[in-house]
Amino acid sequence: MLVLALVLDAVFGDFPWLFSRIGHPVVWVGNLVAWFEKRLNRPDRSNADRLLRGTITSLAVIAIAAAFGGLVQLISAFSEVFMVFEVLLVAVLIAQKGLYQHVKAVSIALKKDGIAGGRKAVSMIVGRNPDTLEEAGVSRAAIESCAENFSDGVVAPLFWYVIGGPIGICAYKAINTLDSMIGHRNNRYLYFGRFAARLDDVVNFIPARIAGGVICLAASIGGKTSGKAAWETMLRDAKKHKSPNAGWQ
Repeated sequence: MLVLALVLDAVFGDFPWLFSRIGHPVVWVGNLVAWFEKRLNRPDRSNADRLLRGTITSLAVIAIAAAFGGLVQLISAFSEVFMVFEVLLVAVLIAQKGLYQHVKAVSIALKKDGIAGGRKAVSMIVGRNPDTLEEAGVSRAAIESCAENFSDGVVAPLFWYVIGGPIGICAYKAINTLDSMIGHRNNRYLYFGRFAARLDDVVNFIPARIAGGVICLAASIGGKTSGKAAWETMLRDAKKHKSPNAGWQ
C-alpha cells in the first residue's frame, strides 16, 4: 500500500482536479484550527489561560484527525478492495510531486525570466521577503525550502504512517498544520500555540534526522556532490540551529 501511495502521488500529485472542488484534507484541518483559534484565543485572557486553551485546541484537532484516520483504517480492514481508501489517504497526505514542482519552478523561472522571475517563484514557497535576494540567495532559499518540506511533507508523514497506520499519518498532519498556523513566537500565538510548536518538535525529531541522512545519501549519488562532505557538515552544523530539528534537514 505504501508503494502504491507513493506511485499515485508521483503521478497525480495533489489531485487538483478533485480537491479544487472539495478542498484538500489539510485545508479542512486548517479551517478547523482557525475555527477554534477565533473563539478561544482572546487577547484579554491571561498567558496561562491562553496556553490551556491552545493545548485544548491542539488536542481536539488531533483527536478529530486521528478519528478520521481510524475510520479509514476500519473501512480498509473489511476486505482488500476497501484498502484503496487507505492508499488514497496516504497518497493525498504526502507531497513529493508537489514539492518537486514548486522547487523546479524556481529553477525554470531563473533561467527563463532572470532574477525577477526567480524572486517571484521563490516567494510562493518561502516566508521571507525575496526582493533583496540575488540569484544565489534565491537558489539557496528554494533548496532550504525543499529540504525542510522534504522532511515535513514526505519523510515524517511516511514515518508516522509506518508507525501508526492511517491514524498515525492523520494525527501527524494535524500536528504539522497546527504548528504552521499557531506555532509562532509572536504576541498572538506565543502561549496559545506553544503546545502545538513543542509537540511538532517531538514528532519531527526522528523524521528530521532520517531526512538529513537521505539528503546525504542523495549527495553521495550525485555527480557533483559529496555525501561525505554533506554528512560532516550536517553533524557539525545541525546543533547550531535554534530549532532541534531544522538543522538536520
